[in-house]
Amino acid sequence: MPTDFNGYWKMLSNDNFEEYLKALDVNVAIRKIATLLKPDKDVIQNGDHMIIKTLSTFKNYVMDFEVGKEFEEDLSGVDDRKCMTTVTWEGEKLVCVQKGEKPGRGWTQWVEGDEMHLEIRVNGVVCKQVFKKVQQ
Repeated sequence: MPTDFNGYWKMLSNDNFEEYLKALDVNVAIRKIATLLKPDKDVIQNGDHMIIKTLSTFKNYVMDFEVGKEFEEDLSGVDDRKCMTTVTWEGEKLVCVQKGEKPGRGWTQWVEGDEMHLEIRVNGVVCKQVFKKVQQ
């Protein structure tokens, strides 16, 4: 039985995010705005079908996918690139590989207690985010 990611998650920490954005070549003005935000995650999981909504006062981003199936991901809400993305289960973790212009791009997400951990990476730079599940 895979990990249950369903729920609404509020950001607790966002370590090394500006360096991650620099590695994506995000311009300085957008980086400054983005580093001030504390986006929430709203996750809807039905078996291997996942919808992960990243919600903030600046921009929202929705990722809708089937675990194990490659798809074209439009990252215009992030860094204006497209990539071929595959998300798979590795034990209790979701692991994403994003093939495109930037090497080593992807993320790993897992749950520990009432916290969801997300490591996003590109070109050797790693950002670590932690979210706490909230009751709605």
